[in-house]
Amino acid sequence: MVRLRLRRVGRKKQPSYRVVAADKEAPRDGRFLEIVGFYNPRIEPSTINLKEDRIFDWLSKGAQPSDSVQSLFRQMGTMDRFERFKAGESIEKLMEEYQAVEDGRTKTDSASSAKKSKKAKAAEAAAAAEAEKAAAEKAAAKAKEKEEAEEKKAAAKVEKAKAAEEAPAAEAEEPAEEAEEAPTEEAEEAPAEEAEEAPAEEAEEAGKEE
Repeated sequence: MVRLRLRRVGRKKQPSYRVVAADKEAPRDGRFLEIVGFYNPRIEPSTINLKEDRIFDWLSKGAQPSDSVQSLFRQMGTMDRFERFKAGESIEKLMEEYQAVEDGRTKTDSASSAKKSKKAKAAEAAAAAEAEKAAAEKAAAKAKEKEEAEEKKAAAKVEKAKAAEEAPAAEAEEPAEEAEEAPTEEAEEAPAEEAEEAPAEEAEEAGKEE
């Protein structure tokens, strides 16, 4: 018996599938009889391309779709068209209908991609604005730190200059105070000594005269 099933292709962790007609006993990704479609679930909406004329031929010969392929057929309306095909409806008309369905999905996919692209651009612009704001704040903080450091440096310089000016003035005041105190002490000592010496001399002279 022939089965219509999915055959995995694509890279690791990036799966996509071929819809193939294969012998029921053949390995899942082994030999097949014919490729009748393609399925990519990694995008939204998923990509589904079917060769319905060939699918109708295999179904007419008794091929059975797997559950996964049956789900794809339901999404695309394939089984409904197959029933109409068996009822005698023209294959050309049915293929035109299928093409309209596929084109509709493609337009939806394009609109969805455009919407996502718009959102992505808006997100990128917001992220860029946020990064610019953060950079400006960082630059402002750095400038403020530099300004504060310069102010501290200038204040320290002023304090140092002020201390240098006050030191000589203090040294000049100390000798002046000593100079003022010295004559006073000498003046106080001199009369006292003279006063003490005078009576003593007078007393000596009086003793001699007697």
